[in-house]
Amino acid sequence: MPVDATEYAAALRTYAAGVVLMTVRDDIDDVGTTVTSVMSVSADPPLVAVGLAAEGYPREVLESVGSCAVNVLAAGQAILASRFSSAGRPSARHLLETVPWRRAEHSGAIVLEGALTALDCLLDSVVPAGDHVLALLRVEAVPVLGDGDPLVRLRGRWTDGAGQPLRRP
Repeated sequence: MPVDATEYAAALRTYAAGVVLMTVRDDIDDVGTTVTSVMSVSADPPLVAVGLAAEGYPREVLESVGSCAVNVLAAGQAILASRFSSAGRPSARHLLETVPWRRAEHSGAIVLEGALTALDCLLDSVVPAGDHVLALLRVEAVPVLGDGDPLVRLRGRWTDGAGQPLRRP
C-alpha cells in the first residue's frame, strides 16, 4: 500500500535541512534556486548532490551549462532563500541587487560574499529520482569559507541553527 502523500510530506517536515542557493550562469542570464536537498557524497573526489525538480528550469539550465555554484546560506539570509523559492522569479542578478557577490572562477556562477560557504562546481552526472533528479556536482574550488549560524528549514519555516524561528526584520 503506497504511503499517503500528505503523511509523507508531514513526516519529512520534521527533518531539519540546511539551505543553499544554487546559481547557474548561462549565455542569457543568471538563474538561481533555493535548495534544501543537499548532501556530501564523496571526499575523493569531492562530490556533493543536490535534489532538483525534474521538470524545473534550474535543472534544465544546469544540464545545459554543466556548472554552478552552491552557496550555503547563513541564518541572516532567509530573505534570499524566500526570493529564490518563489515561482516566476526574475533574474538572479535582479534579486541580488543589494547583496555583495562575485563570479566563481570555474563556473562563472554567482557566489555570495556573505554565504557561510560557497562551492564552485562542475556537473558530474544526473540521476533520475522520481519527480526529481539528483545532480552530482564535482567541487572544483571553495571560494567562500565563512563563519556563523546556518539557515535551516524545519517544519516549513526558516530557522537558525538551534531550530528557533527567525524574526522578520
